[in-house]
Parts: sequence; structure tokens; C-alpha cells
Amino acid sequence: MTDNPASIDRRSALQAFGSLTLAALAGCTSTQTSEPSSSSTTTPVGPFASLNVQGTTLVVELESSADIEHVNLVKPNGSLFGTRDVAQGTSRVSFDLGTTYTPGDYELVAVNDDQTIGTTTRSLRPDLQIIEMGIGRKNPKRMWNGTEREIADEAYVVVENRGSGPVSVTQLLFLGMAPYPSGEDGTGYADDSDVSGIYDPQSDSEASKVTFGPRDQKTLYSSRSPFAFVPGSGTTCTESVQQGTFTLSLEAAPDASSVSKTYDIRYSAAEKFNNCTLMVRRQ
Repeated sequence: MTDNPASIDRRSALQAFGSLTLAALAGCTSTQTSEPSSSSTTTPVGPFASLNVQGTTLVVELESSADIEHVNLVKPNGSLFGTRDVAQGTSRVSFDLGTTYTPGDYELVAVNDDQTIGTTTRSLRPDLQIIEMGIGRKNPKRMWNGTEREIADEAYVVVENRGSGPVSVTQLLFLGMAPYPSGEDGTGYADDSDVSGIYDPQSDSEASKVTFGPRDQKTLYSSRSPFAFVPGSGTTCTESVQQGTFTLSLEAAPDASSVSKTYDIRYSAAEKFNNCTLMVRRQ
């Protein structure tokens, strides 16, 4: 069982494992591939029975009748991601993808006795979508089971990965005219990658990240009170109506998976700095 993240050409990468001859190398560029799939499970042809992403792991099911020594996973740039030996009597291998992989089309190559038995292609492309966002004080039933004071200034965000590869949300940011934004005029953690701004109710602490497999939908909770009114920071209530926009941003790994949405926000007029009504609408 070997992983090799080095960026080398496909031929050199496969030769490095010694068990592939020129015939097997030719198989890496074979046209015997299935179409990439955006679902979590792919049913390919040849010796591959199915390909399934479970969490951050690519699970490869092989046909029970296929005689295969090992399976190679080749990156979109042609370099080798890793190789897995197929133990006698088994028909499954797996590759831990993590969330730092490069999105794209990955090629699987089944090899036996220095011969390519078959190849297939699997698309690994996350697609994060922001489904819904709300404020705790207005939607207490959508929040975790905390006190009214704990949830009032926090937000919930429903997020779905509609893609075919795993992804981790590493930061939940509110930028712009949110009452207590994540930038320098608020909590100031937007430029600190060690701070996620995501609350984990199970551990009652800030999560470092939240991972989504293909088709996973989860609710994220803010941890830094983006809708609190703090004198001298962000935006507070005034005697005049205020209107503007803020951006909800999800920083993610792989990097290209980050996504954001912009919302209109309206502050009603109020005599006290923390007594106005907020109206938020997605653009």
C-alpha cells in the first residue's frame, strides 16, 4: 500500500512501482473508460464493479471473477496518486483522498502479471452550495439546543455538497455590513486560517473544519456572534434606517471549492444601539 503525491509524469510514476511493464503503461492511456459521474457511486465496466466515495475515501469494488494483483489511481495531471495491492480472496481496495486532493478526473488502472486488465475514470469534483442562512434570535428552532442568549447572535447555515468529491469547510465568514463581521472591523479572524468561526454543539467548542462527502447536507453554526451589536465595531443601530449588503463565505479545501453568497440587510431605526430589527434577504 503506497501513496505518492509527487508531481511526476504518468509513465515514470507507474514504472516506479516495478510491477508495470510497457504493456501496463499503455493501459493508463487506454480509451476503455467509463464516463465521469457527479454522483457518489459510479458503475464502470470491465474488472471494476463499482466506485463509491464514502466520506473522504474512494472505495473500489472489483468483479469477483477478475484476477488482479493491484490497482493504481492516477491523478488528473498524469502522476500517480497511489497503488493498492489486492489481497487474495478480496475484491475491494480503497484510497484515502482527504480534502487536499486536486479536483478532476482520476483514472483507475487494474493490473495483473504486468498486464493492464482494465481502466476506468472517476470524477472527483466537490460542489459546495449554500442552501439557507438564518439568524438565531429569529429562528431558535433551527439552532442547537442552547439558551436563548447563546444562540441569539449566532447564525445557522445549511450547506450541501452536490459534487462527486469530498470537501471540508474550514472557515465560516460574514463580511461587509453584518452587525459584527469577521473582518478587521469586527472579530478580525477572516485572515487567520487557524480560526474557523464554526461552532460544534457536540464538543461545545469551535470546530477546526467540517467535512462533506458527496451529496452530504449539514447545518453549520457560527461561533463568533456575527449578528451581535457591539459598540465601536461593525454596524450598530442608529436613529436612521440603514441598508447595505454582507457576504457569507465558506472557505474550503480543496481551495477551488470555496463559495459565497451576498445578502441584502436592513437595520430599522432605533434609539438604542442594540434595539433595531434586522431584515435579511438573499440577493
